[in-house]
Amino acid sequence: MVESSSPGDLGVAVAQFAPGTDPSVNLAQMRTLAQTARSRGARLVVFPEYSSFFEGALGEASLAAAEELDGPFVTALARLAVDLDLHIVAGLLESSPDPTRVQNTIVAIDPTGGIVARYRKLHLYDAFGSRESDRVRAGAIEAPETFQVAGFTVGLQTCYDIRFPEVTRRLVDAGADLVLVPAEWVPGPLKEQHWRTLVTARALENTIYLAAADHAPPGGVGASMVVDPMGVELATLGVTTDVALAWISHTRLAEVRRINPALALRRFGVVPVPED
Repeated sequence: MVESSSPGDLGVAVAQFAPGTDPSVNLAQMRTLAQTARSRGARLVVFPEYSSFFEGALGEASLAAAEELDGPFVTALARLAVDLDLHIVAGLLESSPDPTRVQNTIVAIDPTGGIVARYRKLHLYDAFGSRESDRVRAGAIEAPETFQVAGFTVGLQTCYDIRFPEVTRRLVDAGADLVLVPAEWVPGPLKEQHWRTLVTARALENTIYLAAADHAPPGGVGASMVVDPMGVELATLGVTTDVALAWISHTRLAEVRRINPALALRRFGVVPVPED
């Protein structure tokens, strides 16, 4: 394995591919990408939203493909995490109490094969002509689940959530200094510009590291990236199926927060909007 030259640094990889409708094919691609990430020194790899199963328009096949968190997809990821001694984060279609809808869920699995955090998408993509809520049940507003890797506190959010800055800020309030964003960022006019701007802004305004993994085209715009607390793209992919690795540093995080103590200087908090 390739190791970091600086003690305390963490190798974080974003793995970009184009999931399809055959979970076994998706898992085979994920295994290859995870092996590549680990061989380059990663201890944490982030895969896209809908990694288990993806069709361009969510329909009956998506409902049929939904699984429990102890189902075959997560079980296979757990075995992979153990085999590679790696934290793995990925999106899946999870079964929901509503038989007409699935959950859009992210799981984080540690090197023992245990689920250390899960996140169900809060903001559904009912925008730009799409209606995710027709087939997906929004996650409940709950206390954020975070986990630890190499002394970093890690939080989760998904795709369209990145347009809502309070989601990331709420994770930071819960202690996150690295936020992971699995996504299926639908292509369209100006959409790649939006993706890059929003991902960078969430890292910069919160003085955190952010690792965002998108689908490769045609389902996504690509451009998976790892961004540092000053908004610098440390590693970025184009449109191909590949892995990008960046080293994140406690020293860099502390230095940025000393130069720009925005979190300490803020005068507003985050509270949920009352639901009807």
